[in-house]
Amino acid sequence: MAEYSRIATGSVISTGGQTLVVLPFTPTYIRTSNKTRAVAGAGVTSASWYYNDGQGSAYLSTFGTGEQYIAPLGGTSSGALVSGTGFTTVKAGLALQYSGAAGVTSITKNAGAPVVTTTAAHGLVTGNVVIFQNLYQTTTTGMQQIAGMPFVVTVTGATTFTINWDNSGSNYTAISAAGLNAGATFKKSLYPVLYAPGVAFISGITNGTTTTVTTTIPHNFVVGQEVAFRIPTVPGVSPTAWGPIELNSLPNVNIPGSPVYGYVVAVTNRNTFVVNINSTGYTAFNPNIPFLSFPGENWPQVVAVGDVNTGGWPLTADSALYPSPRIFNGFTSSTTVGTPTIGGPAIQGSFINATFQGFIIGTGIAGTAADVIDYVAVLSDINV
Repeated sequence: MAEYSRIATGSVISTGGQTLVVLPFTPTYIRTSNKTRAVAGAGVTSASWYYNDGQGSAYLSTFGTGEQYIAPLGGTSSGALVSGTGFTTVKAGLALQYSGAAGVTSITKNAGAPVVTTTAAHGLVTGNVVIFQNLYQTTTTGMQQIAGMPFVVTVTGATTFTINWDNSGSNYTAISAAGLNAGATFKKSLYPVLYAPGVAFISGITNGTTTTVTTTIPHNFVVGQEVAFRIPTVPGVSPTAWGPIELNSLPNVNIPGSPVYGYVVAVTNRNTFVVNINSTGYTAFNPNIPFLSFPGENWPQVVAVGDVNTGGWPLTADSALYPSPRIFNGFTSSTTVGTPTIGGPAIQGSFINATFQGFIIGTGIAGTAADVIDYVAVLSDINV
């Protein structure tokens, strides 16, 4: 190894699809060993990649079959394995935000988890974030209210997934294969949280002595976080169309000019948290909003406005004593445990720098969900 070479070893739990490994560098060589597949005696047991082989490629060994090769993206694979992707390196930044658009065949009406059916295999994994476009059924019906809003997905099949929204109301029309739905698409957000916590879109609010909030994407809040609400008006509709405008940080009817903030007192999961605001008697949340036009359209949001005042957590081998902040970066299937941030001390709260580097174990070599995969990743000084 030369002066600036780096090497990282570890293990990751497979999502069963694209599985992200976060590193403090972008590797030029990767090797993985799937212990679960080796014990089971079936599937891809090991894989490797060199930077000059191209993104998406891999050399791999399948139990009972031997050496195979996945060609780079756009190429032709050889051997028994002819589908799926190999390794791709990632350096999350603002330049690359979304994947290409993919078609939507239908979206059901459901009070909790509408089912989205895609025109072809979507390639998503639970935890990915998507944004919809052109959700017209006719020129006046459909689900345009949620077009442009980000949603974390729960994958239920190769061409189906669900989202966290109540679209059962009278102002929504189920999307079907007929009508203008031919133009309905979604795109995947590649790096949904470059800086976390950021802004979260609200899908539900439960009023009470404390207030429980659910969001369409991971909120990345922590207990002690200071947050502010943005419950918008709907042009041409009642000012309380979305519901509890009493939560808004401004105006403060008791202390004019002083914002109203809440503090997170509990985090249930990646999409649910509780604030210390007594909302008893507040207007009930209402997602059944008519779509009038895109100009002036806005959605209810909650934003981080402060931090937990513990300063930075330094990097250390003792992760139990000084854990790095954990965030949900779009690759995490768990609803309760995020991915540690890497790259140096991080200020808590609304200022976590969640940019990341590393690599993605593709669908052709990721095995099945919950497989334990060991890895070695190297960044070399000289590449020829």
